[in-house]
Amino acid sequence: MKIVIPGGTGQIGGVLARAFCAQNQDVVILTRRARASNHVPWDGETLGPWADEIDGCDVVINLAGRSVDCRYTTRNLQQMMRSRVRSTQVVGEAIGGAQRPPAVWLQMSTATIYAHRFDAPNDEATGLIAGDEPDAPARWRPSIDIAKAWEAAADAAHTPHTRKVLMRSAMVMSPDRGGVFDVLSRLTRWGLGGPLAGGRQYMSWIHHLDFVRAVEHLITSDDLHGPVNLAAPCPLPQREFMAAMRAAWGAWFGLPASAWMLEIAAFVLRTETELLLKSRRVVPGRLLESGFEFVHDRWPDAARDLVRAQRAPRLEGPAGD
Repeated sequence: MKIVIPGGTGQIGGVLARAFCAQNQDVVILTRRARASNHVPWDGETLGPWADEIDGCDVVINLAGRSVDCRYTTRNLQQMMRSRVRSTQVVGEAIGGAQRPPAVWLQMSTATIYAHRFDAPNDEATGLIAGDEPDAPARWRPSIDIAKAWEAAADAAHTPHTRKVLMRSAMVMSPDRGGVFDVLSRLTRWGLGGPLAGGRQYMSWIHHLDFVRAVEHLITSDDLHGPVNLAAPCPLPQREFMAAMRAAWGAWFGLPASAWMLEIAAFVLRTETELLLKSRRVVPGRLLESGFEFVHDRWPDAARDLVRAQRAPRLEGPAGD
């Protein structure tokens, strides 16, 4: 099976590429900085020779887009919007123009598209789309607009012979260096893994092995199309999430932080507090309904497994695309 992964040099692309290469699949990475034999250069904006890789392939998994881990300046927001929307549009153009289009196009999206809420979980059928929550800060709105535009670009692509799936992914937890689990682990070991602003906000996550298995499930499930949540079925409040992290690492103390402390830290680290404070209570309704079974469905077990993996020889995380 030939799998083409635009924007596949980041953490998630590395997770998928390792798994598929281990299965002896033919994996091609489209990237602005080609560094390996299976890397093909593209600019993420215009059609070019790279489109020949899509013509005749079996699966496209589009992960392209600028990282959201930054300050929400006008320039950064414009880059996030353009990198996601335009790369999705041009992937759609390549698929639509292919003589032998792929059977399935898995398009990366984000669980951020759902509303900030505490009262009930968000699944694909009954979940609330973000944008109108009375208790969500106005500065969170741009990331929601970007998520909506990202999905709209995929929906608008004319690819009648290719099944499209929008992967609304939660945080993918892997032991790779520089990934989100690595960052949270360092904070935990430094004694900084306590409740943030009270810790009521829900955290949705997925173990990297289940993420790979879910992607494989989407590839082979011909009846699945449209939005699909890629998240473990048991999201939990941040204070419980970090308590499980501390237990997994054997850390006896986690310093709490108030909202104003987080604002200062986010400014120093050049990121945004939305990544820490938004309540992302997302559950995988369609995956479960289609018969998918999680290996790691609860965070304490998943955290212990990831800690064991991280204590083994470290994985070098790939550079971002």
